[in-house]
Amino acid sequence: MRTRATVVLAATLLALTACTSDDEPGSADDKPSASAEPSVGAWQPSATPSPADTAGLEAAVREYTAAYFANKPDTTHGMLSARCKKRITLAGMAALTERAVGDYGPQDVKRFEVDEMSGDVARVSYGVGMPKFDQKQEPWTREAGVWRYDDC
Repeated sequence: MRTRATVVLAATLLALTACTSDDEPGSADDKPSASAEPSVGAWQPSATPSPADTAGLEAAVREYTAAYFANKPDTTHGMLSARCKKRITLAGMAALTERAVGDYGPQDVKRFEVDEMSGDVARVSYGVGMPKFDQKQEPWTREAGVWRYDDC
């Protein structure tokens, strides 16, 4: 009897670990993009990012931040990485931007720094003059040549 119960339990556990839905944390769609959690060997920050890459990334961060604090959820949602769009709905983004503009009004980036950049992934630190909103090592990823917010 004990052997039979052990075999049934083992088979059940094996079946459960082999099957996950798209909504469960272990699903393939839930994997972070390369910018969120790159493998140790994959993340090799370039010594000096090109001025064009840095300028394009900074422009994207400034545009996203300005739209966020101006209650423009269509713009901010459109600037999310494909991975983040699966997690953050337009309605969810609208709630976030509405609260930000209602509580703090329009804000823009006062301080910006590229912490690391390697190919199409980067981490940036920036602030709008309120420590509460300081961002450190925030991941961004370039998709189809456009820098996108990837911190979701």
